[in-house]
Formats: sequence, structure tokens, C-alpha cells
Amino acid sequence: MAQEFWRWKEYTWRAPDISWTDGKIITGGVDVGSVSTQAVVMVDGEIYAYANMRTGSDSPDSARKAMNWALQDSDLTLDKIHYIVGTGYGRVNVPFAHKTITEIACHARGANYLYGPSVRTVLDMGGQDCKAISCDERGKVTAFVMNDKCAAGTGRGMEVFADLMQVPIEQLGELSLQVDKEPEPVSSTCVVFAKSEAVGLLRKGWRKNAVLAAYCNAMAHRVCTLLERISIQKDFAITGGIAKNVGVVTRLEKELGVQAIKPTFDTQIAGAVGAALLGKAIAEQEKK
Repeated sequence: MAQEFWRWKEYTWRAPDISWTDGKIITGGVDVGSVSTQAVVMVDGEIYAYANMRTGSDSPDSARKAMNWALQDSDLTLDKIHYIVGTGYGRVNVPFAHKTITEIACHARGANYLYGPSVRTVLDMGGQDCKAISCDERGKVTAFVMNDKCAAGTGRGMEVFADLMQVPIEQLGELSLQVDKEPEPVSSTCVVFAKSEAVGLLRKGWRKNAVLAAYCNAMAHRVCTLLERISIQKDFAITGGIAKNVGVVTRLEKELGVQAIKPTFDTQIAGAVGAALLGKAIAEQEKK
């Protein structure tokens, strides 16, 4: 079987020091994206467990699998979760959700939790789109802009390049930084044309790391242009899968002249975390 260079690691995690039986309000958030799906379970507003996996062809099935995986090896069952919010591209296809909330609101709230209340600008670099979000100290959205025209500036575009270069996707960012001089960015804004341009560069004798540098440079520039439309403010946080790509993040920080806050949790779970927290707020309100 041929190696799938685009395939990133799927995994699950559970807090070793939290007992769900001691919790008063247990909530869940399920973020069904076009490329990945995350399920987060929170106990009284603290992360108890989460799962991060590839979205399949069936969104409801992906939602179920992610939540089941997050609850795996735990005696906590779905029926004991008080409130579940669905978000993301496939939020209407989370069959066990009590409510759906847009990913814009969920990523802002999730970034507020993961990075702290000082965050004012959030960049969500997802599988098929990018969102630049302004938020207040509570993680409430005050403004946003979105680019979903093409996958060239998203995780899916990076997956295409991983296969093209035959380099594991986790290594693309580091490899792109191994250049003596920063090459000009690829000019194409479409991932299909960018791929053709990259093939042309390889045929001219460019090394893989130089081609990847040109692509990461182009991606960072496109994202920077998006952020400038909402007037980036400190503190600045990045969510989504591309936040794990040091080649893009480093170039983006350099162009913006702003350092992003370093993550302590998986950047891909921000939307699901925000969904679970918003679910907690709703559950508390309903109890009154």
C-alpha cells in the first residue's frame, strides 16, 4: 500500500485528574469540519476528554465516532452528558446535539479558554477555509472575515502538497524553513494551479524544501491579507490544523510583526471546546 503522506495523526486524550462523577454540569462540543472532526467533553467547564479524527464521507457517523472515541475507556456515557452543541461545517449533522452554533462563535470562545481572556484576534486556519475573528475578553465575537474561495490557504491545500512532495505532513513546516534564502511565494491562489506551478519548479531543479518554502510563504501572505481586513490586535492566537505548521506560522508572524501565543493544547479542538463551553452556559441558564 502506498504511503499516504497527507495523513495526520488521529488521537484521543483524557484528563487523569478529573472525575466526571463529581461534576455538576457535563457538556460536549462536536466540531464536524470538512476535513477533521473533534469531540470535546467538559466537566464543570474543564476539559475531561477529547478526540481528534478525520471526517469521513458521512458527517453524522463522523460525529458519533469522534464522541465515542472521546468517551472510550470511560464509564461516562452519552446519555449522562447534560448538553451537547454541534458546530463546524457539518454542525446540522450531529444527531445527538441539543443545539447548533456557528464555528465563528465557537472558535472565539474556545480560543478565549485555551489561550486566555487577553486574546483579541483569532485566526482559524481550517481544512477548507480561513477565518479572522475579533473578540472581547469573554470570547464573544465583535467582527470577522472569512475566506472560503479556495483550499490554497487551508489544511487541505497543505495535504495536497504533502502528497506532491512525498513528505509527511507533520514535517512540511520544518522542512520549509531549511532554506538559505527565502524564495518568492508561488503566485497562484488556486491550489490546483499552485500544484502545477510547484511541479514546474521541481522540474527546473528546485529542491523540495525551497518549493515548500515558496508555498508556505504564499499561504502566510494570503492569511496576512485576510487578518489586515479586521485590524489585528494583540493578543493574537491561531487555531486549526495549520497552527501546527511552523513554516506557515513563522512566516505569518514575521509579515505581521506580531507573535502568536504559543498553544498548550491541541489547536484543532478550539471549536469543539467553545461549543462545549457555550453548551454549559445554556445548561446553566435553563437550570435557573
